[in-house]
Amino acid sequence: MSLTLSTRLRDVRGSAIRDLLALTARPEVISLAGGLPGTDLLPRERIAAALAAAMADPAAVQYGETAGLRRLREVVAEHETGRVGRAVDPAGVVVTSGSQQALDLVARALLDPGDPVVVEDPVYVGALQVFQAAGAALHPVPVDDEGMAVDVLADRLAAGLRPRLVHTVSSFHNPRGATLSAPRRALLAELAERYGFLVVEDDPYGLLAFDGPPPLPIAAHGDRVVRLGSTSKVLAPALRVGWLTGPAPLCTAVERLKQCTDLCTSSLTQIVAADLLADDAWFAGHLDRLRAALHERAAALTGAVASVFGDAVTCSVPTGGMFCWLESTDGLRPADLLPRALEHGVAYVPGTAFAVGRDLSAAARLCFASNPPQELHTAVDRLGAAWHRAAS
Repeated sequence: MSLTLSTRLRDVRGSAIRDLLALTARPEVISLAGGLPGTDLLPRERIAAALAAAMADPAAVQYGETAGLRRLREVVAEHETGRVGRAVDPAGVVVTSGSQQALDLVARALLDPGDPVVVEDPVYVGALQVFQAAGAALHPVPVDDEGMAVDVLADRLAAGLRPRLVHTVSSFHNPRGATLSAPRRALLAELAERYGFLVVEDDPYGLLAFDGPPPLPIAAHGDRVVRLGSTSKVLAPALRVGWLTGPAPLCTAVERLKQCTDLCTSSLTQIVAADLLADDAWFAGHLDRLRAALHERAAALTGAVASVFGDAVTCSVPTGGMFCWLESTDGLRPADLLPRALEHGVAYVPGTAFAVGRDLSAAARLCFASNPPQELHTAVDRLGAAWHRAAS
């Protein structure tokens, strides 16, 4: 059947990560590819108890408010107030079906085709797809060990660039693993005020710092920030509960667009999320256990990479989150090596999947969250065998 697709859809790059999921579903493949939290780290028993309690509430099986159930919005507002250091009104919270929907709704509410948007390079693939679907003109800014190079952005703004949005995964970046430094956060908020753009602070990993408190959000430095949050990395992806906080006119616009999309996020999972997030003692203990496990896994992966590869690669040292960034120094291209790696029973995402304007063919993203330490050691051994075979 012949079918003409919209121009916007034709401009959307497919997700190499999603394409890999079919290949990595094979039981013999250890996946370092998908950004999946470890199933063994998800609090299934506590979620089951919350589900059972929720079913006693008739509202759990009914439609809810488009902006989200009041109880969850109050809980999120309380959490965000603690994070940003100023009062967040529950009326300024919109609950979404995961933070990816929040990002899509923000783009649809604010962007017209051709509007300039600043993205990071390497970029979070979900953001790239959203902005491509919106028809935005993308302006990539490089990411280094301290996050987005805000000084580079400042120079481009001074030269005349006027973006509608600047998107950043500010803490434990996906895919780079870096965290935007405190001075850069303050400068980015100041630039938003000076030039009139909105910062979209995509923050699904902020609570996963290995040592010390979570990084202070960009929103603590200014009002022209839309914050996106999610339960997917700290509770369970299947809840599909995310949210955004931001200026009241944007929240109103997003709510109207959400009515067109899904009417409302699941009332059942919202009640469960509110139960778990409001249980302060349990949630704090769960986060402590989760962070300790992720720290152990990160150390296992980076230690194995150092042992197997030596100086043939460089590998970032994570301080939180779920990812590390590997770069070849011996001329091998991870994108070319991937088919051989899959034959050896290991998968990763080549850096080319995250590239906007830079050549990232020497890089790869590795996720350490999905597998226990021994599996990670095995995965790196397999990757080393594929690598050394290709080099010989």
